[in-house]
Amino acid sequence: MPMQKPLAAALATCLVLALAAPDANGQRRRAPAQPAITACSDFYTFVNKDWLDANAVVSGTGSVSALGQLQQHTLLQQRAILDEAARSPRNDVQKLLGDFWASGIDEAAVERDGTQPIATLLSRIDAIRRARDIPPAIAALHQVGIPVAFNFGADLDLADLDRYIGYFTQGGIALPDPAFYTREDADARALLGRYTEYVEKILALTGTPQDKLKDEMAMVLDLETRLARASRPITSLRDPRANYALVPTADFAKQFRNLQLDQFLQAQGVTADQVSMAHVAYFTEVDNLVRTLRPGQWKTYLRYQIGNAMAPYLNQAFRDAHFSFHGRVLRGQSAPPQRDVQVLEAINRAAGPMLAREYVARYLPEATRARAEAIAGGVRDALARAVERSDWLSAEARAEAAAKLAGLRIEIGAPADDLDFSMQPMGRNSFGSNMLIAATWHHREEMRRIGRTNAQRRWGVQPQEPVLAYDIAHNRLVVSAAVLQAPVLDMEQDAAAQYGSFGALVGHELGRAVDAKGRLVDASGQIRTWWTPADEAAFGERANRLAAQYANYDYPAATALKVDGNLTREGNMADLAAVELALDAFEAAQADPDSAGYESFFRAWASLWREQLSPEAATEAASTQAQAPGKWRANGPLVNLPAFAKAFKCKAGNAMVRKTEEQVSIWRQAH
Repeated sequence: MPMQKPLAAALATCLVLALAAPDANGQRRRAPAQPAITACSDFYTFVNKDWLDANAVVSGTGSVSALGQLQQHTLLQQRAILDEAARSPRNDVQKLLGDFWASGIDEAAVERDGTQPIATLLSRIDAIRRARDIPPAIAALHQVGIPVAFNFGADLDLADLDRYIGYFTQGGIALPDPAFYTREDADARALLGRYTEYVEKILALTGTPQDKLKDEMAMVLDLETRLARASRPITSLRDPRANYALVPTADFAKQFRNLQLDQFLQAQGVTADQVSMAHVAYFTEVDNLVRTLRPGQWKTYLRYQIGNAMAPYLNQAFRDAHFSFHGRVLRGQSAPPQRDVQVLEAINRAAGPMLAREYVARYLPEATRARAEAIAGGVRDALARAVERSDWLSAEARAEAAAKLAGLRIEIGAPADDLDFSMQPMGRNSFGSNMLIAATWHHREEMRRIGRTNAQRRWGVQPQEPVLAYDIAHNRLVVSAAVLQAPVLDMEQDAAAQYGSFGALVGHELGRAVDAKGRLVDASGQIRTWWTPADEAAFGERANRLAAQYANYDYPAATALKVDGNLTREGNMADLAAVELALDAFEAAQADPDSAGYESFFRAWASLWREQLSPEAATEAASTQAQAPGKWRANGPLVNLPAFAKAFKCKAGNAMVRKTEEQVSIWRQAH
């Protein structure tokens, strides 16, 4: 039809002493003692040893991380809200959420419901008789959150980043890449073969007789293949500027006479004079297909699209068919999520803002919000000071960066949205019907965004997700309610630890306002590069040196693999900036901090990146992940900081100390 992070452990000296088994003569023989892990040899393991020992993974089981554990904790919190809402709702939104949740976890009711939730939609499609009946059916499916034939949604106007406009884009196919329909290689042909089996299953479940399955499957594949051939390559969709082209809507009635896009917009409640349509040829082809293909083929295609879209929310037969292809074949999953997880994901997808409202009210105390604002403000001030004293940014770039930081907003907890939570009442007997009710509400609210200059009242993420991110389009830091809890911002920890964890994550993201990414949008919100070539060269030189450092680090849990310094280059720079900025903010907030404060700060940073990877997961991550593994996210920045060596009395030659001439800095203040 939307960053996660942990806190410090107590400092403990860990001596590793291994004993060999008794020898043949019954004597106990001591194995060679392993060097003690110290703060100056491997700070990450020194701080996190107890957690690492308690969270081992075995071959083939993937990974576990403190950040992932936070994510799981927030899901339990969301479940608690829904359970309580189902038992004793206290307001209208809780009543909707409680009914939605109860209907989903009652599997017996879902089985009894069968195809009833989509019966009305299927009847609407069955009533198509002529070509002119097809466009209204397409519009009706879009209204309930089932986009067919093409996609239409609200997104930012690249010429005015505070305004939403409607975007017409290609779509209407179930495979993730249009090329899958036309490629001739063996892998693509095999995938298409599995897909045809899936199409037949969904058609059978939506009413196609057995003797007509092959013919109707061929109709679906033919129409989707025609759409795929008219589509642009998926790689061309990655640049938003290449997919932005304002066009007037006044001529749609004539330009797309068969597809009736003018009436489509009316059905969605959109009255805009302009929308974006960067690929007019695609819509011209869809317009032609409405005219030339038999209505019967469109009916089969639309019926299949309903079944495919709604399959995860219907009975077991639909869910098994959907998972067999979308889960096992496309995503490589071995088993579907548990039922309660599936239902929670569905609620977040269709009614996430409702759950967000209840989550923030329950789990974000005002004292936590105020503390987060204070720390984030301090880190922003630290970045402003760093920009002012920077010896590698040009005067022109420093002025633009200062202007950006002066206008930067910090938004804590939840967005100041303007949603209307009124919707059709839900019951507890039909999860599929409730999903359609919620999807219709969600679509209505999305359509209402179009034409409004209120983009800054919305977030691209949900408050119940652990997220801390810089929004480059609106020059703001977004801090979700879910991330403001232990271990990211533990209100029971001291200020030093809070700066080392939450403050560092703020620095990690705020640095992006003025780094190689932030340079693409200026202080007035215009898309342009405001760095000089000399600025880019200076930043690149630092990034290259840091990449070379990381390229010498062994990849934990993987056999004979090193960290790819170039793949992780951008992330490594952000991590270094994170600690530099948070440390400066901590020092500014704490008058003359003592050694214990510095130690607490650095321990908190190291504990953010606790993780265990299986050998298989580590091998895959080494070649695909744009972030370094946890050990080096922790240790990598610290070896470049004299303050770390001073805090733990590390000496030249220790693994956690780099020579002064080898150290890389971005924003660090010279002492």
